[in-house]
Amino acid sequence: MPRNVDKIGWKASSEKGAVAAGGAGAVDAGLQMLEAGGNAADAAVATIFALQVTDHGACCIGGEVPLLIYTAKTGRVKSLSGMGRAPLAQDAIDWYMQNGIPGTGDMKMAPVPSVVDLCITTLLHYGTMSLEQVVTPTIAILDAGDQEWEPKLAHTLRRMVDEENTAPGTRNERLQAACDRFYGRSERNNDIAQELEAEFIKHGSFLRIADLANHRTRIEDPVTIDYRGYTVCKCDTWTQGPALLQALRLVEGFDVKKMGHLSANSIHLAVEALKLAFADRDAYYADPEFAEVPLDALLSDEYTELRRPLIDRETASPEARPGDPYNMIPVVENGVFRPGGDGTTTCVVADRWGNMVAATPSANVDRTRMDGGEAGVTYGNRLRSLNTTPGHPNCIQPGKRPRITLTPTLVLKDRNPAFALSVAGGDRQDQAMLNLILNAIDFGLSPDKAVTAPRFCTFHHQNSFEPNPDRSQTFLNAGALEISSAIDESIRNDLSGRGHPLEVKDGPISTPVMLKIEDGKILAAGDPEAKRHAAGL
Repeated sequence: MPRNVDKIGWKASSEKGAVAAGGAGAVDAGLQMLEAGGNAADAAVATIFALQVTDHGACCIGGEVPLLIYTAKTGRVKSLSGMGRAPLAQDAIDWYMQNGIPGTGDMKMAPVPSVVDLCITTLLHYGTMSLEQVVTPTIAILDAGDQEWEPKLAHTLRRMVDEENTAPGTRNERLQAACDRFYGRSERNNDIAQELEAEFIKHGSFLRIADLANHRTRIEDPVTIDYRGYTVCKCDTWTQGPALLQALRLVEGFDVKKMGHLSANSIHLAVEALKLAFADRDAYYADPEFAEVPLDALLSDEYTELRRPLIDRETASPEARPGDPYNMIPVVENGVFRPGGDGTTTCVVADRWGNMVAATPSANVDRTRMDGGEAGVTYGNRLRSLNTTPGHPNCIQPGKRPRITLTPTLVLKDRNPAFALSVAGGDRQDQAMLNLILNAIDFGLSPDKAVTAPRFCTFHHQNSFEPNPDRSQTFLNAGALEISSAIDESIRNDLSGRGHPLEVKDGPISTPVMLKIEDGKILAAGDPEAKRHAAGL
């Protein structure tokens, strides 16, 4: 049975290890691994598996989860690409190009399930525990549930554990055997993969066992910049993550602290920097295995210095203004804008040995199909984060990763882990991340203060879940600034006077969690208004 989690709150302090995530049961799952002597990787995997149940709808086992990990042994950060791919068959891609990428109710919008391979890859390379240990809390939660898919998923996890326990070989070989049973790569037993393929065929998906068997979690170097003495680490351009880095590079040229926390000047600066960064995101970002993304140029001093003067300190820009990093031109003259949604959760973990993880599980689960099939696996919609625009870097291709919004962050200070951050909220994620980093680095707020401070974001960008081949038609709401009602009315009026059309919101904007390591102590927090939780040993 699941443990009593009623006492898990929204902030914690510990010298031995801490977890901050979505559902309290998932935080507890990670905490159990730390209590049993597991490290941050073990705890993160246990948390991620449990989130597929406690936060089902925001994420699911058929979804995705990019992950960043700092390992104290190597002193390095790595990015794990927990993102499924488009079908391999060219016939499938031809269908998408002719008919578009469908939406709710059509399994053709789902990529290859990636959560299981991400979790087991993390255990193989960075963890110490068995699959059985890390999924035991999740199975307990499933056994206590009453949804149609829950006993089926519990059976699937038990079959994987059985494969681990009966396969010959080393710990790693047995972990891999459990993974291969799910993905159809096993010579011993492919029953789970066969059930998944049957579900694909039943519901018209183009995915097959060949797509499952081909899937691997890439371990990559992160993309990094220095910001005011800190190193900020993001996943590559198969996510929107580098847009945060572009925005930080622009912001760094201004004295944000002197402007004042949540002042009209600091909010205006951040929003205008985000507009420029997101214009480049929409024009250039894509799976770097398939597209030549000019990332070095986008993050370069020369390009940043060309773009920074585009920020008018007094007036909001109504335009989408991608630059030309190839020819070092600040604005592409044919940049266009047109005026014109939510499923993700969060996970950050740190342990007593100095290891740290940030992950962002998601799926945008299709709520029209919640039975999970024989394997209890529900699916999301991330193929809709590709498009069908011929020649666009993010146009769908066989085996291509969508350019997703999911975007965990690790921040180092003097090569040691300082912060881990994860945010749910679609296109808002890196915008909320910018809020948090300014709160923490420029204004010195602790995690509990940083995640509860009022936030803001702009809708001045393309919708990452709209695959319309006419990209100019995918703008959410040109110029619109969503701002918390907790920000003083006089500041909101100032921003309105600068040309920001305001959308004032009660309640949280995005759902952040955050860890900080300071003087040997781990401080963890998740915004309680957004139903985030945290706990420490």
